[in-house]
Amino acid sequence: MTTSGQTTERHPLTEQEILGEIAGMLAAVLGDYGLEESEVTMEARFTEDLELESIDLVTLAGRLQDRWGARINFAEFIAGMELEEIIGLTVGRLVGYVADRLRDEEPS
Repeated sequence: MTTSGQTTERHPLTEQEILGEIAGMLAAVLGDYGLEESEVTMEARFTEDLELESIDLVTLAGRLQDRWGARINFAEFIAGMELEEIIGLTVGRLVGYVADRLRDEEPS
């Protein structure tokens, strides 16, 4: 695509870029708790490390959908998980899900 003589390409977000966006969302969701974006790593667990509660996950789900639309459905993502998987859910697993869904939506 050419705009004003410049070529622009649409490239899929990298996992690091997605991690950065999710870290920003989490910092906003947990703003009163003083979460630093640097604390959000791929290995960070939502409940044990970041201390998210169910209402925080609902808020995060809304932010994910606001950012990437209906293709990122957090409820659908966790629907097939066992309780232990949900409790141990890592940011990296969510990042992988988002990356996969965005990749699936890329035009061929």
